[in-house]
Amino acid sequence: MAKSVDFCVFSVLVTGSNQGIGLGLVKRFLELPSPPKWVFATTWKGEETKELKELACKHPNLVVLQLDVTKPESIQAALKEVQKCVGEGGLTILYNNAGVWAMNDLQTENAKDMMRVYSVDVIGTLQMSQAFLPLLKKAAQRSPCQGLSTSKAAIINMSSITASIELMAGFEQFKMIGYRCTKAALNMLTKCQSLGYSADGIMSVAMHPGIVNTTNNPAGKVSVEESTQGIITVLPKLCEEDNGTFVDYLGRRLPW
Repeated sequence: MAKSVDFCVFSVLVTGSNQGIGLGLVKRFLELPSPPKWVFATTWKGEETKELKELACKHPNLVVLQLDVTKPESIQAALKEVQKCVGEGGLTILYNNAGVWAMNDLQTENAKDMMRVYSVDVIGTLQMSQAFLPLLKKAAQRSPCQGLSTSKAAIINMSSITASIELMAGFEQFKMIGYRCTKAALNMLTKCQSLGYSADGIMSVAMHPGIVNTTNNPAGKVSVEESTQGIITVLPKLCEEDNGTFVDYLGRRLPW
C-alpha cells in the first residue's frame, strides 16, 4: 500500500447511500479538497433521507438515483442516468455498499433469509459490476495513472470481518450464519474480479468498514464518521499490490 497520494476521482457511485455508512461515504467524497465531478448516491425504492436531499440541494455534483441491486431493470435505469452525466469520462469508482443481514444462528437460519441476503450482497454486487464494467473500462482507458489505483478505476466491495474464515470474529455474540457465508462469497467474487478485470486497468478490493454503530447495529463501537473517514483515507493509498485483497477501514490486511 502506497504511503500518500493525491486523491483525484472523476466520478464515484455508492450503492445503499440513503443512510449509515453509504451516506457517510457520500459526504466524505463531497468533502474532499478536490471532490469528484460526479457523485452518485443510490437509494432503495426512493428512500431518500432528509439529509441526503439537503446534500443534493447544496452540491450540484451529487446525483441521487433510485436503485434496487437485485433487479436488472433497475440497474439498467441507473446506468443510463450515470452514462448521461459522465459521458466518455466513465466511472472511476463503483462502491458496492448496499447490503442486508439477518441475525440467524444455526438453528434459526432458513432458506428465505439466506437467499435474501445473498441476492443483495453477492448477486447484486455481481450484477452492478457487470453492468457498470464498460464505464469503469472507459475511466481506466482515459486515466493518465500507471498501474492500478482508485484514481484510475476501481470496484470496492463492502465486506465484513465476519467473512474471515480464519478469524471467525465475534462468533459467540453474532452467529449470523447466512450473513457470514454471504460475505465470504463476496470476498471470493472480489478475488475473481481482481483477476478478471486487472487487464482492463480496474482494481478490485474487499473492504471491512469496522464494527460500525448504525441504526441497524447500535452495538457498533466505531462511528460512521470514523469508519468513512478511515475508508476515504485508505482508498487513495491502495496500489497494484492491494488488488484482490481484503482490507479494513484503517488499511490493515485481513486474513481470508
